Amino acid sequence: MAGSRASSPYHRCADRAGSAWRHSAAARRQPRPPARTRADHDPRDLMVLSGALFDTPDEDEILHLAMDHVAAAGPYRVEAGYLKRDGDLVPSPRNGQTQALALGRRVRELAGQDGPVTVPGRSWGRALGLRGPEGLYGYLVVSSSRSWPPESDRFLLATIVEHTAAALSVAFARRIRRRDAWELHRLRDERAALQRQLISVVAELGYQRAVLALTADVAASSGGEEAITRALHRLTGLPALVEDRFGRLRSWTGPGRPDPYPEPDPVRQDELLHAVARQTGPVRTKGRLITLVRPHGEILGVLALVDPGDEADEHTVLALEQAAASLGLEMTHLRNLAETELRLHRELAADLLAGTDDPSAYARSEAVGHDLHRTHYIVVVQWPNRTADDSFAQTVGRAVSVVGMRALLTRRSDHIVLIADERPHARALYEALARETGTRSGTIGVSAPSCSPKDIPHHYQEAQRALDVRRHSRERYGTTFFDELGLYRILGPGNDYRELETFVHEWLGQLIDYDSRHHTAMVETLSRYFDCGGNYDETAESLAIHRSTLRYRLQRIRDISGDDLANVEDRLNLQVATRVWKIVLGAPR
Repeated sequence: MAGSRASSPYHRCADRAGSAWRHSAAARRQPRPPARTRADHDPRDLMVLSGALFDTPDEDEILHLAMDHVAAAGPYRVEAGYLKRDGDLVPSPRNGQTQALALGRRVRELAGQDGPVTVPGRSWGRALGLRGPEGLYGYLVVSSSRSWPPESDRFLLATIVEHTAAALSVAFARRIRRRDAWELHRLRDERAALQRQLISVVAELGYQRAVLALTADVAASSGGEEAITRALHRLTGLPALVEDRFGRLRSWTGPGRPDPYPEPDPVRQDELLHAVARQTGPVRTKGRLITLVRPHGEILGVLALVDPGDEADEHTVLALEQAAASLGLEMTHLRNLAETELRLHRELAADLLAGTDDPSAYARSEAVGHDLHRTHYIVVVQWPNRTADDSFAQTVGRAVSVVGMRALLTRRSDHIVLIADERPHARALYEALARETGTRSGTIGVSAPSCSPKDIPHHYQEAQRALDVRRHSRERYGTTFFDELGLYRILGPGNDYRELETFVHEWLGQLIDYDSRHHTAMVETLSRYFDCGGNYDETAESLAIHRSTLRYRLQRIRDISGDDLANVEDRLNLQVATRVWKIVLGAPR
């Protein structure tokens, strides 16, 4: 009978769940409570629990079901449950907070083995491992108010533990299968995506080869901008065009070319260029896909595709960018040629200003493509906030192009000189320069017409005189023409300065001496009075003094000079003397 008891499955489960308790000396000394038999428990309850455990796919829910049904095995209470995740034992949310840390430390100390635990107020406590083929799945920490639970109860508890471990094994296996299935699905999707990408790459490489081959043919043919727009139109099917940086059309290939082409607005063109320059790659604006041509940072022009239907794709963008690179090389070449031509123009202009014979001047001008047989005007440009260096010369050159002037250009120490083949517009060049420089504080002087190269040095002096008169006038900024100077034309270079100085001394000498001794401004006050046409309010405002102060100064001028401002002759001579003093003799400002 004893042998039969030891070999039965019932007794093996009971012994496995509580072998440590039976061999405890303290447990053997305790009086055992009345034994409960297996007949006290309904086997159907265990079958229902087993079915629920195996039907539950979630590991947490399996653990919770086991924790809820442990009490059915006898006088037990679940103190905590743990599941092993990523190598660590994760406590169940149902665990109590009071002993959570202590129980967690004890369970981890067991290192996967079953073992006793101490639960305050409970006579018996045990951490029971949930194990399966893959190893430890977790723990159930169970306590009892009895110091020695009956063997039948321990058997049921061990059975619940084994069923829970088996259900966890199945759940883990299902999760692994789901993970593997998802991974297989992901790998298949990834393979399909890579195949599609490979097909796209092959097609794109083919298009790129076509683009590179076509642009290489353009470069080899030296066809210029027209060849580039033709190639771009052929690749994309869209009208292609090139504009210079000022918005003027240089080349168009394809249908729909406006006739006449719209005249650019310089302000809007600058705004457009700055807006596109802030972006990366081609930019869509007003039915066009445009990119800047700037091989070395400086904007040389604009390459665009007319695309009102928004048909351009990534291949179109590629073709546009490649064409822009080719166009950059072409425009850089043209730019270098233009700089060489500009240098020749400057050398010719400098020689004309210094004086050269007509036959030599005509021959050199024909070589650089400028017609000196036409009537010319000498234009002097000075902007106080700009040094007359190459940068400012380029700025003036751009303004000249904007207004459509044809001129030779050179520079002097503090101004730029233009030898223009027609009379400049009174305001156009000044306004263009104001936009280019960002300030209106500039002055332009224009000579009388010159009909022969040998007269250019003399007319250059006229332009300088017009510039000086303007700079010493009330309105210092703008354009002044020499042939509109009136009286000031006779006060220019070439006149007898000694006579002029004598005239000034005769009429202003006492006032000049008075200003020098007393550090006053009587001559300047008189000059402003004449500039303002004798208007007291305007004169006082221009001098930033009170009207009564102006009256006092004018009276002092009468007293010091002895001249009568009401006398027509005295007034004329004094006004001429102040202009000579200010413009010709260079009075301090």
